[in-house]
Amino acid sequence: MIAVRADNLVKRFGDFTAVDRVSLTVDKGEVFGFLGPNGAGKTTTIRMLCCLLTPTDGTGEVAGFDLVREPEKIKERIGYMSQRFSLYPDLTVIQNLRFYAGIYQIPRAQRSARIDFALRMAGLAGAERRLTATLSGGIKQRLALGAAIMHQPEVVFLDEPTAGVDPQSRRAFWDLIGELSAGGVTVFVTTHYMDEAEHCDRLVLIYSGRKIAEATPRELVTRELPGRMFEVGGVPPQQATRALAGRPGVLSARIFGSHSHVLMELGDDAPARLSADLAAAGLAAADVREIRASLEDSFISLIEREDMRITAEGGRTR
Repeated sequence: MIAVRADNLVKRFGDFTAVDRVSLTVDKGEVFGFLGPNGAGKTTTIRMLCCLLTPTDGTGEVAGFDLVREPEKIKERIGYMSQRFSLYPDLTVIQNLRFYAGIYQIPRAQRSARIDFALRMAGLAGAERRLTATLSGGIKQRLALGAAIMHQPEVVFLDEPTAGVDPQSRRAFWDLIGELSAGGVTVFVTTHYMDEAEHCDRLVLIYSGRKIAEATPRELVTRELPGRMFEVGGVPPQQATRALAGRPGVLSARIFGSHSHVLMELGDDAPARLSADLAAAGLAAADVREIRASLEDSFISLIEREDMRITAEGGRTR
């Protein structure tokens, strides 16, 4: 069953096209990752799907209802957690939750149970009177998620929910996402963190307003990087990438932290050819080892490829 569908969604702001004919489908209960750098169009797309922005063109449905004709029915059935912390810092935890229970029109007979649920989710049972401004970043995000799903929505949209949160809190937050999905809730999430994207059932990569890839996390690596990945260390990565760029058999060479990642054509002689090219450039001391390509490698490769396409077409026309 399809929970979210977008067909050629377009959003223009004057002469600027923020979202350019984006199509996607999300199945019920799926954790769907929506990836892209800042300014790619992620938030604008989510805001259209949440009926907070009207599409310039295209169609779509959420929870079986039309984006343009039935926005109020969609709003009743979704939860939305924006990039910015959405609760009121000068209210206590319980005051915020009571406020959102009223906004979502949760029946009074159910409010106490749903508020208790949100408190347990945030680990704040017994701390209802704490001022929200005093909470840590991770607890704030869990509380915001609890508030966003108090009305038991069918679909939850999370726009970079763990930005700026420490790694331990991020892991705890993704445990909550897994529990929601296991309970049949559809989760549509944007993130900058590749380790988080690995937890998604499927991913769409958006760049410059356009969808440029869609696959499972593993497929995105194996399909987009059809070669052997090597890590080169022990020498300045700038020198290694310059020496290898454009060499026969080298599909790509880029700096990756303090190392270089080099994608070679398939073949048993790839390690020997790579070492020989480095030695010829005076980098015989390089440490070469084969590694498993990462989702981040694929992400960078796809964006580089799209940039080349945009350049070949005469630049962005957004």
